[in-house]
Amino acid sequence: MTLGPWSSPVPRLVTRIKGTCRLASVSQRAHRPIARTYSTTGSSPQPRPYQFHFGASWAAKPPEPLRIHVPFPSDTAVGRWRDEMLGRWKNVTSKDAGEDFFFVTEMQNNSGVSFGVADGVGGWVDSGVDPSLFAQTLMYHAHRYSRIAWAGEPEIDPTQEYEERERVEGWELTPYKCLECAHHAVLRERLVEAGSSTACLISLNSSSGVLRAANLGDSGFLIIRSSSVIYRQPPQTHFFNCPYQLAKFPSNMKHSSNFADRPNRAAQYETKLRDGDIIIAFTDGLSDNVFTPDLVTICSLVARSGGSEDARAQMMANHIVEYAQVCMRDRKKPSPFSREALREGLYYRGGKVDDVTVVTALVRETV
Repeated sequence: MTLGPWSSPVPRLVTRIKGTCRLASVSQRAHRPIARTYSTTGSSPQPRPYQFHFGASWAAKPPEPLRIHVPFPSDTAVGRWRDEMLGRWKNVTSKDAGEDFFFVTEMQNNSGVSFGVADGVGGWVDSGVDPSLFAQTLMYHAHRYSRIAWAGEPEIDPTQEYEERERVEGWELTPYKCLECAHHAVLRERLVEAGSSTACLISLNSSSGVLRAANLGDSGFLIIRSSSVIYRQPPQTHFFNCPYQLAKFPSNMKHSSNFADRPNRAAQYETKLRDGDIIIAFTDGLSDNVFTPDLVTICSLVARSGGSEDARAQMMANHIVEYAQVCMRDRKKPSPFSREALREGLYYRGGKVDDVTVVTALVRETV
């Protein structure tokens, strides 16, 4: 299902030279259409044996008296992109993602799909900073770098003349390198004075079916295969309820190693996907409130409900977020967060109210 013309307001594109990120002139490639089904056929010079079907859902926590919310205006590049990203998914739970954000984008020449989630650290409210701005900007720049890069090695047709092969554009971009470039871009962003966030970036290769991921903090992802979880990304924390996080500090604030991690601390993971695999990327609003077996049950029920792959992927995301909201409001039922608190010698009852963002991907092999 085509979601409509992609008119992302990307003022400049990027190229990579000797491992560094720099800006280049704008191209019409920044305005390609985007579809929820990331097809592996079409104008691509080589067949794509994998298709990926996506869903996304989110819910902001209830407004708090001390919450600072000064969003990017809709006429700014990040503001326009934010509104367009939120408008492309059938989510009715919340009009905004609170301090979380996410992205999903097709990569160069249909070589794959890149997606990710980020959770702005709410403690910045005490310093008069809107925590959502850092997370939104990090995802915006991760999207910008991903859409003009390849999920694997750039593909060259050996039957072409040398001059034609030399004109192949783009480079291979891993989630780790994308995270590094996106963080550097946030540090240069004048509209973001300060902030920090966790981040989980994932790329899916349409030719090889390889998933690659980079995760920093307590956002994460898991892979379900045949109603079993074959991998779940462990959270990274300095201590209880203090995750690893990318950060930007104002010039007049002293840096703390507990709140300023480098991208090179991200955990990396790679695996080969199979037909029917389900990937769920999430912020800690999910992992703090929903146990893994419950996620498997929700996905299994939706998978058997019928409908298109697109519809099922979206339904999975919606039901997972709805269930997370039920769990976080329950003050009697044990939660992953309350159990972790108990391990630390702390008493906490029930769920933990928070923003929650989920991106789901359903894998299909077509060859």
